[in-house]
Amino acid sequence: MKLDVIKLDGGKAGSVDLDEALFGLEPRADILHRVVRWQRNNAQQGTHKVKTRSEVSYSTKKIYRQKGTGGARHGARSAPIFRKGGIYKGPTPRSHGHELTKKFRKLGLRHALSAKAKAGELVIIDAAASEGKTAALAKQVKDLGWKRALVIDGASVDETFAQAARNIEGLDILPTMGANVYDILKRDTLVITKAGVEALEARLK
Repeated sequence: MKLDVIKLDGGKAGSVDLDEALFGLEPRADILHRVVRWQRNNAQQGTHKVKTRSEVSYSTKKIYRQKGTGGARHGARSAPIFRKGGIYKGPTPRSHGHELTKKFRKLGLRHALSAKAKAGELVIIDAAASEGKTAALAKQVKDLGWKRALVIDGASVDETFAQAARNIEGLDILPTMGANVYDILKRDTLVITKAGVEALEARLK
């Protein structure tokens, strides 16, 4: 699979051969869904907490006599049936994460890359380099028509480029090891550097 390589100023910089095993698959929604769900569940803090019957601040004194009132039998005002009583089986701190095999996670990333390539939302650039000026980079991004873009660089991100991109709305940069299904699918345009393509192919083989 051949794709043109461009520079940040819009000029051409040759072409690159993309691995069909990474960019030429037929995207499967079920695989992408499972990987995104795994990612979001692992990111969930799980610190939600409610007070149970034993934790609410109420007297444990019997609220009225057992018989003769014509009402239901109750022992304490902290019962879940009463307003401000303890909550029954409410959320408690726990992990929402679940397991997903490394093989399946790699497969999900391949399908995410293929989905972007198939939709025509994949752009390969020569290098993510800048003079460190936000205004200059913002103009280049606007001229290229990137509104919500994710840039994936090689093993590390160029410091000056990251600094220039920091305040540009809708532009995110990740090194190859940070590439993930959720961030790829969330953006309208996926931009990968030539170094990023090589690193991704090495990582996902």
